[in-house]
Amino acid sequence: MPDFLESAGVVEPEPPKTKSPQDPTEREEHPAEMKASAGTGRRKTSIARVRLIPGTGTITVNHTPYEQWFPRESLRLSIREPLLLTRQIGRYDVFANVSGGGLSGQAGAIRLGIARALLQLDQTNRSGLRSGGFLTRDPRMKERKKYGRKGARKRFQWTKR
Repeated sequence: MPDFLESAGVVEPEPPKTKSPQDPTEREEHPAEMKASAGTGRRKTSIARVRLIPGTGTITVNHTPYEQWFPRESLRLSIREPLLLTRQIGRYDVFANVSGGGLSGQAGAIRLGIARALLQLDQTNRSGLRSGGFLTRDPRMKERKKYGRKGARKRFQWTKR
């Protein structure tokens, strides 16, 4: 500080003390961080990791808008159903990473992941999500091929002679 300011009685304000980010006991929690949640969904051979973050309601699948990832409106509707049922459609942004399977299996996996994430946010959603069937993991998988057969159930052609 220059000498003429000190002689005039002007005092330099002390910088505010900041809390160290390394000390977890003194770190403040941001309200948006507390409301975020995650859920995992599976369907057939698809696995989806879903994060819900407070926002405007955009749905992103593998860093792509879900309108581009899922061309059929029926698949897009099935993804939105848990949000519509719990009336959270415009409150959370959905970020989903999905791999494996086809489009139908991926949509089912994202739907289950969203339902599980909504359940983490608010346990009062459980009865509505359960009655809608959104919390039930669909166990149907492709049946394996058996030896001595052409497929899982189909047999080789039988010849009489």
